[in-house]
Amino acid sequence: MTTRTILISGASIAGPALAYWLHRYGFQPTIVERAPALRDGGYAVDFRGQAHLTVLRRMGILPAVERARTGTGSTWYVNSAGKPQAELPADLFAGDVEILRGDLSRILYDATKQNTEYVFGDSITSLTEDADGVHVTFERSAPRRFDLLVGADGLHSNTRRLAFGPEDRYVRHLGVYCAIFTTANHLGLDHTGHAYRTGGKLVAMYSARGNTEARATFYFGSPLLDLDRRDAARQQDILAEQFTGNGWESDRLLGEMWHAPDFYFDSVGQVAMDSWTRGRVALLGDAAYCPSSLSGMGTGLAVVGAYVLAGELAAAGGDHRATFARYEEEMREYAAGCRKMGDGVAKLMIPQSRFVAGFLNRYYRLLPYLPGKNLAANMARRTAENITLRDYRQLTGR
Repeated sequence: MTTRTILISGASIAGPALAYWLHRYGFQPTIVERAPALRDGGYAVDFRGQAHLTVLRRMGILPAVERARTGTGSTWYVNSAGKPQAELPADLFAGDVEILRGDLSRILYDATKQNTEYVFGDSITSLTEDADGVHVTFERSAPRRFDLLVGADGLHSNTRRLAFGPEDRYVRHLGVYCAIFTTANHLGLDHTGHAYRTGGKLVAMYSARGNTEARATFYFGSPLLDLDRRDAARQQDILAEQFTGNGWESDRLLGEMWHAPDFYFDSVGQVAMDSWTRGRVALLGDAAYCPSSLSGMGTGLAVVGAYVLAGELAAAGGDHRATFARYEEEMREYAAGCRKMGDGVAKLMIPQSRFVAGFLNRYYRLLPYLPGKNLAANMARRTAENITLRDYRQLTGR
């Protein structure tokens, strides 16, 4: 092989998924992660269709994912008094298997920690490529040299910035911000969620981990804000400014926000790039082709992308040039379809007009009785399955 050592930036989902396969194929993965430890909390993410489930099954983690599944059923839109008004079916949001992002991250970490070097609390500061590899410097660790570098560090990818240029060349803001944190299940939700929508805003709660806790989620429409992404206090102030007096459970959840152990706040965006590879650097998951957090496609897309990238590297005997060309060829149409699914979701989920919000609320009441009621869920499933996976298992001997 011409490639052995591979540095991966990002320890959330895409990075550990890639590390799993790289080790299986005889490569030596190292993961660097800015956070001091694995991050808990976050969204519930879902897998749908045979492509997603096939990858999880071949990794051997599908049983663990199913044991940790949320089991969330229908989500209900409610009025200001909390009275259910319209039911949205589970398949629209949860797919075949839904799991908390933090739980999935832990499963992937446990599956890779024995064979992958993890470096927490550090970040790449520069990279210099030559004919034989990539020289990387870090905020804390000593400089090192690797054969390849893969950026799996999300929507605001540091690797993408260093290797491809500024974020604003590739990230399109969809006009929405989101926040999520763990809270008490004070509504006694039983494997379900409640959502309250007004013009330009949506606040929701859904039960988690066997109804022992809940996730509070907030969405609001806004142009891109000049914010430090690591200034949680300022982000919480903005959320309070947006939702105080909004109605339903907004004020109570805002009160609990200040004490949440896992507060997360970010813009909702998509990534579009002409190429995900350059020299000895490749991008994976949201760093390369984020379809937006509202699409329901990002996690499955990242896991499939990791499977393809590692498999093609093994098939090419470590030749990164041939690998990167095949990776782009295999994933380009699939990623574009997933991104298209996310395009219109923001306007439908968080309409800026109270009139449109009211109209949608009334429409959802009638949805169970309308023809084509499963259209959105069926479209999502077709999109998730729109790839033919190569079988690389013969390359591992297992």
